[in-house]
Amino acid sequence: MTNAGISFYEKLEKRGVSRRDFLKFCGSTATVLGLSSAMVPSVAAAVEGAAESGLTPALWINGGSCTGCSESIAQATYPNVADIVLDLLSIPSQETIQMATGEYAEQAIEASHEANKGKYILIVEGAVMTGLGGNTLRVAGKPFIEELKTLAKDAAAIVAVGSCAVDGGWVRAHPNPAGGTGVSQYLASESIATPVVNLPGCPVNPEEITAVVIDVLMLGGLEKLVPKLDKYGRPKYLYGQTIHDNCPRRGHFENGEFVYEFGSEEEAKGYCLYPLGCKGPQTKRRCPITRWNDQTSWCVESGGPCIGCGSFNWVDNNAPFRGRYRRVGQGVFGLQGGGVEPTKLAAGIGAVAAVGLIAHGFGMKAAGRIGKNAHLETETVKEWDAKHQKKQGGA
Repeated sequence: MTNAGISFYEKLEKRGVSRRDFLKFCGSTATVLGLSSAMVPSVAAAVEGAAESGLTPALWINGGSCTGCSESIAQATYPNVADIVLDLLSIPSQETIQMATGEYAEQAIEASHEANKGKYILIVEGAVMTGLGGNTLRVAGKPFIEELKTLAKDAAAIVAVGSCAVDGGWVRAHPNPAGGTGVSQYLASESIATPVVNLPGCPVNPEEITAVVIDVLMLGGLEKLVPKLDKYGRPKYLYGQTIHDNCPRRGHFENGEFVYEFGSEEEAKGYCLYPLGCKGPQTKRRCPITRWNDQTSWCVESGGPCIGCGSFNWVDNNAPFRGRYRRVGQGVFGLQGGGVEPTKLAAGIGAVAAVGLIAHGFGMKAAGRIGKNAHLETETVKEWDAKHQKKQGGA
């Protein structure tokens, strides 16, 4: 278990990461993967084994995005991403953090591509820009879509990190003049069948990325992760429950205790934010469990209603973000692997959530647990939508 003459733990220690920190990271990862604490040694062994056996080649490219996912990953802790992920992956180019620029950066990508055909993981951040024949985003003098197709055909598997890479994210929001779309949708249109792992979110959570990497190490290959994905290409252990399922304010929802106005006494008491537009009932992510910033907090815990950034076409479907739960299901696109229509998915999730909440709300009313007339979502068309049809967006 050596690397450049020193052990794995010695390398971590040199970077200020203790063995205890590392095992804490392994425990956190095991929890994300849905494993028991008894599997923590296996997680540790997978990481150590990967560090011993050599680096897995990976190419990280950026489409249309704000690089928020890169920024998020750079904030990973226990230990940080440089200590773990970059010890396990050989990434010759990462546009946000790399030192090389211009032709030197492109040469690094091309050299790794030629040397590792069929073996490397392609990590894509940002939307695929198809507008104007792909010329709405050019890299190294050519459309980004040309680089994506070349690299995608020869990759062992692809990881689409963040909502922009998954379905176009905020880049594809109405009117979408740049033609932003998701990686799997675009590759499907080009008949490129390389498996795609989708990690929606704005931004993606760094601990979830590292969990996927560790899972791949334990499985022995990214392609072996495919059976653990749902039909939308998302790891089931990361996107199996809604925000609402694990929300610490859910007890207040059950008791009919809601916040109707920021700055109110109800807000100070930490009541449920559903009437202020919280999209937690329709959004599948682990935010309440994984949290952010060294597991310190997350949006709802800090007082902001969930805006549903982990759902599909979330900008068009969920705006206005501080508006109340509204109908979803605009735009049209398909995810590779099952002929998915996220429009239908979003509509389905929204409908199921709405029906469940309505039924639940009537139950609470019947039980006399709602004393202030919580705004149950019974309207076919929301009042705000009726007055602002032009702002609904959608492709």
